[in-house]
Amino acid sequence: DKLNHLFIRGGEKRSQSNEDRKINLRAFCFLFQIPPSSTLLDVKHKFHKACPQWYPSRVGLQLERNGPFLKDSVNIQSLAVSSIITLYFTDLGQQVGWTTFFLTEYTGPLLIYLLFYIRLSTIYDQVESTKNFRHPVVHLACFCHCLHYIRHLLETLFVHKFSGGHTPLKNMIKGCAFYWGFTSWIAYYINHPRYTPPSFGHRQVSFAALAFLMCEAGNHFINVALAHQNHSGSKACFPSPTYNPFTWLFFLVSCPNYTYEVGSWISFTVMTQTLPAGIFAFLMVIQMSLWAQKKHKLYLKRFYPEVRRKAAMIPIIF
Repeated sequence: DKLNHLFIRGGEKRSQSNEDRKINLRAFCFLFQIPPSSTLLDVKHKFHKACPQWYPSRVGLQLERNGPFLKDSVNIQSLAVSSIITLYFTDLGQQVGWTTFFLTEYTGPLLIYLLFYIRLSTIYDQVESTKNFRHPVVHLACFCHCLHYIRHLLETLFVHKFSGGHTPLKNMIKGCAFYWGFTSWIAYYINHPRYTPPSFGHRQVSFAALAFLMCEAGNHFINVALAHQNHSGSKACFPSPTYNPFTWLFFLVSCPNYTYEVGSWISFTVMTQTLPAGIFAFLMVIQMSLWAQKKHKLYLKRFYPEVRRKAAMIPIIF
């Protein structure tokens, strides 16, 4: 009722030198008497005890070299065809948890925008900053921008549930560079003493701000609905709209959270009428559409009857 041997061979670490690769290929570990009920996560913990330099989230296990990585929840018994099983491991590099990933990515834009909003003397000319009158849209833009990222932070802590997954540290660095860099560019222009208000004045600002707030509310309610669907224990059907009007977008698209996210940034662009915000909104449309298409394909496999007539993110277009 136990596996006699579990043999783990070293795989190649991505982007490593030839010398490190030779050393890694020679690395191996014997684990004796593994209960068939053990999961791959249990194996990773045992492997970590034998080889402390590779902690569980850094190890990717495969049945064959260059094959797909196995999930931590996979049972050993489902993999073994005899009393001996061989697994290959790959060093995935330094990893970070998803909660850390999102908290770091979203905290930066919140703080960076506020630094530009208070008009530090190291950023703007202090004399020019005190003389020039701030248009009300500048204060409104700061409120909307902060609201957007505060919502993301609160949802990361209290709405989204992460099952202990990890992502490479380089992904967090790229995400932070993107969000933090664009936030600096957007905030610099909107809070500049010579900032020019929108062409159509109060009417343009009011309608865009209202659309922004509606998209933020819609995004939140969709995320709550998806979180409830994923953790209610019932995954037999696609999330259906409720009495909440913000969830009615489920009738048309399979990824309404991306629809609302794009709507928020388009509204913010119209409200502030700045080129950096427009470029950021354009890139977000591209990124969100790619994510929506990928998710839509997964939904088609799992919930074909409910999803087959829906668009991915925007009806007709996507």
